[in-house]
Amino acid sequence: MLRSAEIIAIGSELLGPSRVDTNSLWLTGKLSDIGIEVQLKTVVGDDGARLEEAISDALKRADVVITTGGLGPTEDDITRGCTAKALGRELVYHEAIEATLRDRFRAWGREMPEINKRQAFVIDGAEILENPRGSAVGMLTSIGEKRVVNLPGPPRENQPMFTELVAPRLKELVGDVFVERREMKIVGMGESAVDEIAAPIYTSYENVQTSILFNRTEVELQIAARRDTQEEAAAVADELTRRLADAFGIAMFTTTGETMEAVVGRLLTERGETVAFAESCTGGLVSRRITEVPGSSVYFLEGLVAYSYQAKVRILGVRQETLDEFGAVSAECAREMAEGALRVSGATHAVSITGIAGPDGGTDEKPVGTVFFAYAGPSGTRSIKLILPGDRYLIRWRSSQAALDLLRRTLLRQ
Repeated sequence: MLRSAEIIAIGSELLGPSRVDTNSLWLTGKLSDIGIEVQLKTVVGDDGARLEEAISDALKRADVVITTGGLGPTEDDITRGCTAKALGRELVYHEAIEATLRDRFRAWGREMPEINKRQAFVIDGAEILENPRGSAVGMLTSIGEKRVVNLPGPPRENQPMFTELVAPRLKELVGDVFVERREMKIVGMGESAVDEIAAPIYTSYENVQTSILFNRTEVELQIAARRDTQEEAAAVADELTRRLADAFGIAMFTTTGETMEAVVGRLLTERGETVAFAESCTGGLVSRRITEVPGSSVYFLEGLVAYSYQAKVRILGVRQETLDEFGAVSAECAREMAEGALRVSGATHAVSITGIAGPDGGTDEKPVGTVFFAYAGPSGTRSIKLILPGDRYLIRWRSSQAALDLLRRTLLRQ
């Protein structure tokens, strides 16, 4: 029975700084959905000896080995030959594949270059995986109970090929295993603090895979429950999700993978309320995020970027005396910015952000990363101060998250 897989992404371009192997990410999710867990991913350049070694080693460890890329017609497309050598098999020429290729090129209005005849070679004994979306056929080779799958590189070709031709065959061999996934997100806590709370809960469940990932603004807590029926898997995933949500409380802002801006938008829509933002150091980033959510025009009224002292006074009505005494990066300025945005926009709620994103501008009293936020609305006006780590990019992004989270928590508590 198939349980483990390895993926080998092929192409020297994937080892450079400008190309990302997205195929492995997509395939990992699809394999997990049918009960096969990816245990290793490898990127190999256009080096025959290393590729042959990578395939041979993967086959010793995994039940399923999947390669992506290297099935084109050029000299650096070496996947067919290297896979055949790793399996101890020959390549066999298929005239029918050549004929199909020639017909396809004629349909495109040109004759097939002779170099494309290389794509008519197939590993001896392999099942041919048709590719109506491109010139490279895929291959599925049985090695005892194990399977080796060669897929073309372009996602528009390999994804339909896997979904339509490979996944059903693998699913038959896996048997009835069902996986239910949940994606939770926690804000305001580090990765280790999240695991300290979550581990005693998720470790009490068998056949549940858990991943804790920290990104630029939040911690993602992902679970995958594996059971013999879909109903059992869903029940376990739901129960575990409820227990984790109870443990984290308001810090967990979604159990369905939503973004913070989507959660805030949903809360405002449900309440029939509106919001405006007054931004300084984030330069409109919060407004950009909120408007990336479809339907945000229902609740988002206005985004005011008041970067300079003069703009804060002119647009938001911040008092010059406040700026002279406390500075633009202060609780007092943040409160007046929020109150000004509320007054100018006529929104139900307003949130302001003012801080030092760096790399310059910090002092001993207010180092880089010092950011003040304020909320103004039905529950009054209040401000908070955070010292956010990171470079300019991260400080701005984390400030945008903190501003949205301030609004979310206020809405939930009202």
